[in-house]
Amino acid sequence: MERPTGVTVLAVLAFIVAGLAVLGALILLVGGAALSSMMQSSMGGTMMAGVGAIAGIIVLFVAALYAVTGYGLWKLQNWGRILCLVLVVLGLLSTAVNLIRMMTAFHIVYAVWGVFWIAIDIWIITYLLKPHVKQAFGAS
Repeated sequence: MERPTGVTVLAVLAFIVAGLAVLGALILLVGGAALSSMMQSSMGGTMMAGVGAIAGIIVLFVAALYAVTGYGLWKLQNWGRILCLVLVVLGLLSTAVNLIRMMTAFHIVYAVWGVFWIAIDIWIITYLLKPHVKQAFGAS
C-alpha cells in the first residue's frame, strides 16, 4: 500500500524535529562548556558545564526518539505509528498542564498558543487512528 500523504508529512516533521533537537543539544553541550570557562568561580563553572551536559544528553535522547519515530513512519512500521502516538499524547498532556498554569496567570498569548498545539495534537491522534491510516501500517 502507498504511504498516505499525512504520514509522509508527519515523518518529515519528525526528522526535522530530530535535526533541530541535535542542533539544540550541541548548543547546550558547547554552550555549557563555554559558559563554564567564562565563569569566575570554578564551582559555578563546573556546575554550568554539568547542567549543559545533562540537558544536552536529554535533548539528544529526544532527538533519537524523533528520528526513530520518523523512520518508523516513513517505512510504515506500526511501532512507528504507536511511538508517534505516545510522543503526541505526552506532548498533549504537557501542553494541557502548561495551559492550566498559564490560565492562572492569564497569559492570553500563551493560552492561544497552547490551544493551537492541543488542536494539532488532537488532529494527529485522530489521523493516526483512522482506519485507512492504520491499514497502511498493517494494523487491524
